[in-house]
Amino acid sequence: MSDTSGSQTNITDVLQTQVQEKVTAAAVITLPWCVFLFNVTMLFTLRSKPVFCETSRYVLLYNLLFADTVQMALSHLLYLIAASRLILSYPVCGFLTLLASFTTTIAPLTLLVMSLERYVAVCYPLRHTTIITIRNTGVAIVVIWAFSSLNVLTRVLLLLEFPFEDLESLQMKDMCSSIYILLGPRSKDYDRAFICVLFVSAGVAISFSYFGVIIAARSASTDKASARKARNTLLLHLVQLCLILFSTIFNPLLMALSGILTKIVLTRLHVFLYVCVSLFPRCLSSLIYGIRDQTIRPVLMHHLCCGFLKPAVPISK
Repeated sequence: MSDTSGSQTNITDVLQTQVQEKVTAAAVITLPWCVFLFNVTMLFTLRSKPVFCETSRYVLLYNLLFADTVQMALSHLLYLIAASRLILSYPVCGFLTLLASFTTTIAPLTLLVMSLERYVAVCYPLRHTTIITIRNTGVAIVVIWAFSSLNVLTRVLLLLEFPFEDLESLQMKDMCSSIYILLGPRSKDYDRAFICVLFVSAGVAISFSYFGVIIAARSASTDKASARKARNTLLLHLVQLCLILFSTIFNPLLMALSGILTKIVLTRLHVFLYVCVSLFPRCLSSLIYGIRDQTIRPVLMHHLCCGFLKPAVPISK
């Protein structure tokens, strides 16, 4: 009787584990599509009114959301490939990881420029319209994309130094990840140095803007409400930057824990970190501006409700 009850308990535990894994897998597959559709709606919203196309802050936000949406799609694709245990070739994996690296670089640089824009708006309100113009914003976006392209080109040149002709096959032996594409010490050293310089520069710029806004808020001539809102926005940008930075050590962390944790625990940790570290930062910008911004919110709700909910205040420009 004890053996029978024990076997039934084991069967029940196995069934519960299988159900939990299926529910988790369904949630991980469905949730990114919801976030993706929300981001796409936000992108459509930022192109639906002239005021969004003629304001530097919204143009920078569109650039950030576009990069985040592409990055989220690539991250989810790589996650599904890893979860399905598909083994890719080096050229295919290299193309996907380099494209993901390209979009990852755009986010912190755009946050840097957006933070400086808020700093100028609060600390130099009379010069804001002359400094922050659509033309200057376009130049800043071009520089961001050019810098990201230069990073990818450097990685490609370092990747070509690896003697692929000595390999028996171009088929990878492990899952597709940026870790296995860093073939050689120079690639690894460059990756560490680039990430360090990128995020330290962005962190210093955002922190400088944040403390600059705090100091400006003490001035009698500064709009207190505008300064408080800008300060909260900069603080959220700093949180975004930290989450994006943590996402860059997502795969190395899992690799370090793979020899310690069991397969089931590692899989659950992978799912948890993927949602919190990789997926959540990509929808944070949409949530911050979609909910807090009084200009975007009514238009966004109008599009989310498929046009049934009319904006309370019509926005013509």
